[in-house]
Amino acid sequence: MSTVYDYFWAADRATAVDWAIGPNGDWLHGGSLDAECADRLEVKRLDPNVVLGKLVSFAAGIPFGNVVDPELVWPDPGEWPYGRQPPPGSASPWDSGLILQELPESWRDTLAGVVDDAVPMLALQWLDIEEIRFADYLDAEDRVRTFVAMARRARSAGARLYCSCCV
Repeated sequence: MSTVYDYFWAADRATAVDWAIGPNGDWLHGGSLDAECADRLEVKRLDPNVVLGKLVSFAAGIPFGNVVDPELVWPDPGEWPYGRQPPPGSASPWDSGLILQELPESWRDTLAGVVDDAVPMLALQWLDIEEIRFADYLDAEDRVRTFVAMARRARSAGARLYCSCCV
């Protein structure tokens, strides 16, 4: 079994939380991205921190260690520090397994700025990372094109990119 990651763009964090977790973070009675978000990508094994981060590092021409990390949006680490006991009669959002991260604006802009002629080389570089196995080169190239297109649409809308997953 592998983790499914949903990548999407939203105007702001509150909207992203409402769509991915539930209205105002109500994860017990929330909806789904299917109903709320038209522009989303659902993928397996393609985590934002390492796998997508490596694509961004290739596109930016910088070492992976210099890539800014995504920021945890939900559960809010300030409001719900991991390990804190929930108040009586409630449950901790950490128990849900739902996580929402906001991808850095620099990632959106780097991916949106990839020229079409650079996609084949990026796909070759990304195909060789050890953290994921693409079906073949065409699968890697298709994923690069998909992320580039989504980043361009998000930038055009003045929106941010997000990733939600259930662990």
